[in-house]
Amino acid sequence: MKTLAESPAATPPLTAEAFAHVDHWIFDLDNTLYSHEAKVWPQVDERITLFLAELFGLDGLSSRALQKYYYQQYGTTLKGLMQEHGIDPDDFLDFAHQIDLTLLDPNPDLGEAIAALPGRKLILTNGSRGHAENVAGKLGILHHFEDIFDIVQAGFTPKPERVTYENFLAKHAVDPGRAAMFEDIEKNLVVPSALGMKTVLIVPKTPDPFREAWEQVAVEAGHVHHVTADLTGFLKPLGRSTERGL
Repeated sequence: MKTLAESPAATPPLTAEAFAHVDHWIFDLDNTLYSHEAKVWPQVDERITLFLAELFGLDGLSSRALQKYYYQQYGTTLKGLMQEHGIDPDDFLDFAHQIDLTLLDPNPDLGEAIAALPGRKLILTNGSRGHAENVAGKLGILHHFEDIFDIVQAGFTPKPERVTYENFLAKHAVDPGRAAMFEDIEKNLVVPSALGMKTVLIVPKTPDPFREAWEQVAVEAGHVHHVTADLTGFLKPLGRSTERGL
């Protein structure tokens, strides 16, 4: 397993031939389609902590500890709250995603790279559709995506659960053998790889102080086919090569 500092921009060397069969491009949202400098995810994380504090009357440290417990136990804090306390998921999602996107700048280069990819483009996120629309809209790339499969459509069962990927594939008639999955969390690529997708792990260019260290490691594993710290740069040759008929 390589650390972030040791990881190259893309491993193994990127070739158009490795993606020649792909015509379904699936992207995670948070910390995948934007960099951590925009400070989008830390706001969501803080809102979740605040939600727990207000719900249970906890201090900040206790609320944070409970949040991490639910995340480790259930995959998301929301799922833990639903299973153990029967909370309304809509209330939680609305509260968690009331954030400021001021630091999130439009990314026309990324939009052009996505637009040049052959075939269909979809977002698969553990967040809400509204959050995905707001973020992708602010980036200026929302119109490049055919649809968004969010945590609600997943029945509130988050990635990396296999059933979530299977439901996504069935709903959108995606052949996993012709698909590529882009994700910032390594464990969320285990199932896509097993289903036959090409997988790309997105790591930050600089360490993100708001995330756990294990979430930022450039992992060398059979289910991680490529690693990149530059999503736009990674995508560009794939679009160009297809346009040339290679």
